[in-house]
Amino acid sequence: MKYSVLKATVVGLFVLGVMGGAVRAQDYDGCSDSTLKGDYGFTLAGQILNKDGTISTRNGVAMTHFEGNGKLSQIDYVMTLTPGGMSPGGIDLTPAFRTNETGTYHVNPDCTGTAEIDFPAPPGAASGAVIKLIFVLSNHGRTIHTVVTSLTPPGAPGPVPAVIHSDGWKLGAVPEERD
Repeated sequence: MKYSVLKATVVGLFVLGVMGGAVRAQDYDGCSDSTLKGDYGFTLAGQILNKDGTISTRNGVAMTHFEGNGKLSQIDYVMTLTPGGMSPGGIDLTPAFRTNETGTYHVNPDCTGTAEIDFPAPPGAASGAVIKLIFVLSNHGRTIHTVVTSLTPPGAPGPVPAVIHSDGWKLGAVPEERD
């Protein structure tokens, strides 16, 4: 008798779990490049590991426009505290956003994705910085969480070690929930 009750309970929980998963799967539309469309405000923070063993700390903000078709444009302002460089507190007497940043992105059906941001070359450099990201979307594409997978400084032959992440939120009114 006890075995039958236990067996029925286990079978019932299994069926409930499968049905619950099926319901969630039906409610989930998945993601695509068009999930990221519009303007997103970002905060970013992290560190660059310098060749001499020191660490540079970065903090910043960015405004990224996703076109919905795999292309993006961006402006940003990033403070870097470098050993022997900018003073503690990051005083910048001439703050300004960097502009003309462009790039590409791809969103997978599971709402993960990759992106590349290409910066214009600064004066005296042959090339601009290149940042490669991996990301996860949440809140139906209204929120994006990124990690830098590769950071190549302007004019550098290749990437440098970096540990940087960012979080972004879509601008605009939150759409009403549908029944």
